[in-house]
Amino acid sequence: MTDSPMPSPPFPSPDNGVLRVIVGNAIASIRNGEASVEEAILHAAVHGWYEGHIQGEDACPGCDFRGGLPKSGNRS
Repeated sequence: MTDSPMPSPPFPSPDNGVLRVIVGNAIASIRNGEASVEEAILHAAVHGWYEGHIQGEDACPGCDFRGGLPKSGNRS
């Protein structure tokens, strides 16, 4: 991992327990032949993004992301 600041979410924090499970399941699915590398990456990316979205909603209800801009705010 790096100490550089992360870009704006949605993504789970690097120490998120659910993210560890998602990554572990992706690795296991490749090792046991249930998924190709591409399938495992896609599955982990989608579920990781969704977990980040959930984490962001918990941290900032009404925001599009863990930033502080309300859903109706202008991002430009």
